[in-house]
Amino acid sequence: MPETAEWKQKYRTSLLEMEVEEKRWRDVEQVLRRLIGRLCAAGMGVDPKLDDELQALAAANRRNADAQELERLAESLTSAVVAVDATSPVLQLVVPLPPRLALVAKPERWKSTCAAVAALLERLKMDETDHSTLNSLAAELASAETDQALATVVARAADLIHERGQSLAHERLQAAAVLSEVTKRLEEMANYLWESNSASRSRFDDSQSLNDTVMSHVRDLSDEVSGAAELGLLRSAVSARLELVAEQVCAFRAREATRMVEYNGRAEHMRERIADLERETQELHCKLDREKHGARLDPLTGVANRKFFDEHFTQENALRAQGGAPAGLLLWDIDSFKFINDSFGHRAGDRVLQAVAECFKTALRGSDFVARIGGEEFAVLLRGLKLAEAVNVANQLRTTVEGLRFHFRGTPVRVTVSCGVTELNPDDAPEAAFDRADAALYRAKNAGKNLCVAA
Repeated sequence: MPETAEWKQKYRTSLLEMEVEEKRWRDVEQVLRRLIGRLCAAGMGVDPKLDDELQALAAANRRNADAQELERLAESLTSAVVAVDATSPVLQLVVPLPPRLALVAKPERWKSTCAAVAALLERLKMDETDHSTLNSLAAELASAETDQALATVVARAADLIHERGQSLAHERLQAAAVLSEVTKRLEEMANYLWESNSASRSRFDDSQSLNDTVMSHVRDLSDEVSGAAELGLLRSAVSARLELVAEQVCAFRAREATRMVEYNGRAEHMRERIADLERETQELHCKLDREKHGARLDPLTGVANRKFFDEHFTQENALRAQGGAPAGLLLWDIDSFKFINDSFGHRAGDRVLQAVAECFKTALRGSDFVARIGGEEFAVLLRGLKLAEAVNVANQLRTTVEGLRFHFRGTPVRVTVSCGVTELNPDDAPEAAFDRADAALYRAKNAGKNLCVAA
């Protein structure tokens, strides 16, 4: 029962957390929709065909259209933009733009809008483990030069937020269903306990009644024996009283047998239900453990993700502040990773990330902790090592990665990494060690890459 109550509380807490998360995503979605509306308004007046597309997009946005409709309208808008560019290649030079589209006259407004969208994409990365789509959107945003291109990026970001909100709603429904099932089982247990208590009370009352009846017959029999003058009459009176007592006892035993059958039936039913609940609870516990473990891993490389690293880093800092064993922090960055992606494609970049992560996992000890904390960035925590020892480990890892051999499209590709190394100090403020290692990594990159720099 205490374990069941604890599970029930956990499900309630998870449900509340999902409700908060769902509300936050709805708020972000509303901000994006307002931004789409403003961008549509800003783009009006350039071309009649574009005006029609922008009006349709704005109308769909106002009625909170779903992702599929917005995607269809975005494709239609893109086609219209391409058509206008094809017929009027110098449109921006010959058509006077209204003040709201004069990007040259008001560059700060354009920069602020792009910066806000970029910040939104970075915020989305914190809640997603697969950054491929968001990285693609960030690249499109960096190359966007028109309001229409920016509106397309914002619309796709809104689609991602909408999908995330739907996922959270689905998870919430699942949690509610599990909680409902647990509540149902608890009610069955409560009913069983009430019936058992009622049966015990009935049995006690029945026993008390039998005892009172038998004692009454004994007293009456005693009185009759005392007043009987003839042996025949005494024999008859005793026989009659004994028959009454025997009938009462037989009736009691019959009721007791019936109660026992009912009790055994309820007990067996409850044992089966408890066994089912224990099995389901164990299965759910295993599933939650798997999901919790999976939510802490980077799906591409199989190492810990940024969220799990932050938790582990906070714990390690707290232990160090309390006088715990020394610990080293290594921050890694794959050198020229953008060149690999641009030259050979994202699949090649993914293979490099996986190989580097596997190299780290294989070379490190079981007590060490490795995580992917960004696109091509990794972090390693070395428990029990001081700064000089951590630098030695970092150089060994750097050399191992440098020895990896890659061939993409028949071309050999050299992969190297740079590293910033520091030691966690007992008097460090939160994130101080991370900032030191990050600064050291920056110096390693500027000094020619494929280096480990200590701080």
